[in-house]
Amino acid sequence: MNSKTVSTPPLSPVDFFKALADDTRLLSMLLITERGELCVCDLMEALNESQPKISRHLAQLRKRGILQDRRQGQWVYYQLHPALPEWAHDILKVTLSNNANYLKSRLEELSSQC
Repeated sequence: MNSKTVSTPPLSPVDFFKALADDTRLLSMLLITERGELCVCDLMEALNESQPKISRHLAQLRKRGILQDRRQGQWVYYQLHPALPEWAHDILKVTLSNNANYLKSRLEELSSQC
């Protein structure tokens, strides 16, 4: 079951980079890019942050049209929005591939046991 489709204006580079300017949002985006889809509980574990904090940051990314979510039971899963521009995908992929040490310990914390 997917969440409601909400029409969002085209993503501008300014909005995209503002969204990535926060460490929690950047790490979340890179982890989701690496894994394809993660739930809030995965991100809580990997980032060692509370559920309200993670959910608040993910909601900001969702409202900007960068992420989409789906609910499964009590958990909400996030993935890159299918309408995310190719240039934004490229930026995330390049950032991910050139900063392995930035994410290494975070990736090791992921258990995917929600």
